[in-house]
Amino acid sequence: MVLTVCVPSDSARDQIAPVPDDVRVLVWSGTGEPPDGIEETEFLLAGYMTGPEGLLEIMPKLKVIQLLSAGVERWVSDVPDGVILCNGRGVHGRATAELAVTGILALIRKLPTFLVEQAARRWTEMHSEDLDGKRLLVLGAGDIGGYIARALEVFGAETTFVARTARDGVHGIGELPGLLPDADILAIALPLTDETRGLVDADVLAALPDNAIVVNIARGPIAVTDALLAETQAGRLRAFLDVTEPEPLPTDHPLWSVPNVIITPHVGGGTDGWQRRGYRLASEQIERYVAGERLINVVGQTY
Repeated sequence: MVLTVCVPSDSARDQIAPVPDDVRVLVWSGTGEPPDGIEETEFLLAGYMTGPEGLLEIMPKLKVIQLLSAGVERWVSDVPDGVILCNGRGVHGRATAELAVTGILALIRKLPTFLVEQAARRWTEMHSEDLDGKRLLVLGAGDIGGYIARALEVFGAETTFVARTARDGVHGIGELPGLLPDADILAIALPLTDETRGLVDADVLAALPDNAIVVNIARGPIAVTDALLAETQAGRLRAFLDVTEPEPLPTDHPLWSVPNVIITPHVGGGTDGWQRRGYRLASEQIERYVAGERLINVVGQTY
């Protein structure tokens, strides 16, 4: 029996090769005329940062959806019963954490201030903080949060994890209020769900100590923008934001001009190596499915 796999581009088809002999690969991004045989698709490799629009209704035999992103919020509510959704955990985690660490270090070592001085050709000596003894509170104990913690611990930071489900070494979200007053750095690395939307609100930010750093490397709606703006404009908190709400951030939004805020345009996972990692994951998942083995990165169910 031949397994039909649908991939979003010729590049994707080339990079998952070679596939097992009993696998047929169709190329379709969801726009334009679908190829012959699309209704036989059992395994869908979705395009990066795309949604399900135009795809699922013409794939009645679909069994597996493999995403190249860690976030699943655009897909999870539309996945048909009996279809397994897998995310791209491991594809972008290290690179995303790398950017978060870059932003934290930039704020700790006053790089925005030094860049202003460089542009003015001023040799202005000033002391800065370091990470030794800093208390890192990570919301999300997965791939990205783990990398952030391990990187900062090299420089002497101490980590506390909070996740949606408490477990050994990880606090539950219900414990968050008691942990905030001791956090020098709050790093958001949670998926966006109904539970996490707006989680980092005015009350959460107000509970952080003065001069704390808020890092959002996850999804913009997890943090309340107006609350972030109020605390950073007042100079009480600092922030590194790779994601915002809304996104893109409007050109006239006041957050752009806050001196103690660094904003990057949702580029955490956007490094040259992500496609290699993503298509390697997809290839491995296809091989697992053909062999009847357990898939990895399954969202919301076991297989």
